[in-house]
Amino acid sequence: MIFEPDLETMPRERLEELQLERLRAFAPVDSLGELHTVPFTRKDELRDAYPLGRVAVPREQLRRISASSGTTGKPTVVAYTDHDLDVFARVVARALAAAGAEPGMTLHNAYGYGLFTGGLGFHDGGERLGMAVVPVSGGMTERQLTLIQDLRPDVIACTPSYALTLAQALAERGVSPEEISLKVAMLGAEPWTEGMRGQIDARLGVRAVNVYGLSEIIGPGVAGECAEERAGLHVNEDHFLPEIVDPESGEPVADGELGVLVLTTLTKEALPLVRYWTGDISSLDRSPCSCGRTFVRMSPPAGRTDDMLIIRGVNVYPSQVESILLDLPELTPNYRIVVERTGTLDTALVEIETAQPSDGLRERAERLLLETIGCSIAVRLASPETLPRSEGGKLRRVEDKRS
Repeated sequence: MIFEPDLETMPRERLEELQLERLRAFAPVDSLGELHTVPFTRKDELRDAYPLGRVAVPREQLRRISASSGTTGKPTVVAYTDHDLDVFARVVARALAAAGAEPGMTLHNAYGYGLFTGGLGFHDGGERLGMAVVPVSGGMTERQLTLIQDLRPDVIACTPSYALTLAQALAERGVSPEEISLKVAMLGAEPWTEGMRGQIDARLGVRAVNVYGLSEIIGPGVAGECAEERAGLHVNEDHFLPEIVDPESGEPVADGELGVLVLTTLTKEALPLVRYWTGDISSLDRSPCSCGRTFVRMSPPAGRTDDMLIIRGVNVYPSQVESILLDLPELTPNYRIVVERTGTLDTALVEIETAQPSDGLRERAERLLLETIGCSIAVRLASPETLPRSEGGKLRRVEDKRS
């Protein structure tokens, strides 16, 4: 199902005309190709304008104020007008429909409500599509399980790490994947891998799809995977103009090459942003998609520039470690990376739970990391149920012990 087919299947030539028309309203450019000459907007600029210094409309026109989940200091505050909330609901409805959701289905919404944009964003988008929404929010896993078993929802929205937590808890209740009513899992807010997708598919009996967003741009719904291919997330380009740039030089890179995702809002009223440096590592694919959507696809974020670890001179992303280790069937997606400083060098230890211990498993895991990444990373095998689990929010994968 395509929620807004006239817009989501628009010919590229017409789409680019629309993008330029909207871009000219607030950026001094005569063509889309000139956009790269405009300076980036950085997150620090939003923090420096705390709380509402970047808002572009009178205060009385605001209808919602949210904030990003910053780990240090003050959060990044974002705001919405009536128009912004309408766009928000529509792009989330698009993502739900692309993933396989339909009017009349029930959405189990396990994203957090409150200042975080995820819960309310999926709530409004689900209702806009015509779904019944269960606003369960995050955490309280036993309540989640009861509602899933009793209300029998068709779609779940949560973080991928929490989807695994729920899958394990349902298995412990003796519920098999065939008995679970869920058909689609809408997962985002943290990097995850194809290996994790395979486990979620199998253990929940769903088709797990990526959804992408960030509070500064609008929230979830900036982009979403289609159920047909699950090979990149269609960016809602009539509202958000994407670029990929080199993380060092800031210059544009070719389609297919990894770099930093930069987004420009084309229809945002309360907080318009030009060339916002997201910090997420991705690439763009403009090849045709079998679903019929003409919007460009972005690859699932491989990590963030500020999540990148430098181990003995080699750049390492946590999701890269996960992807490599899940090639070993004896290992599970439950892991953490402990970073310490020995002398002048940083060292990393991966603690990962085993599903089926075997001789030489640790040595094979360490060799696979060395051969793939190019640096030595120690591995410690942990017993099942010994590492932290997600309780609904983002799971912290890296424990940094450097001082």
